[in-house]
Amino acid sequence: MDYIYIVGIALIVWNFFVFAMYGIDKLNSKRGKPRISERSLLLLAALMGGFGAFIGMRVFRHKTQKLKFKISVPLLMFINVGIVLIYYIYF
Repeated sequence: MDYIYIVGIALIVWNFFVFAMYGIDKLNSKRGKPRISERSLLLLAALMGGFGAFIGMRVFRHKTQKLKFKISVPLLMFINVGIVLIYYIYF
């Protein structure tokens, strides 16, 4: 199997994990349980999980009113996609 497919599968799995973290944090907020810090959620998005974070925000309606998330997560998603495209084109 070519390494580019392995990287692609890893990115899909990672973004699903990030998506799940947004869902878990939303569930914890409703139940009054310990939360995942905003810093951690944004870090997960920055570490190539922007797409999962963006979808998680929309599906779970989580952090959608916070300006820092409204700006950062879509920006990180586009940066992540750009990195993948540059990698794909040049390697």
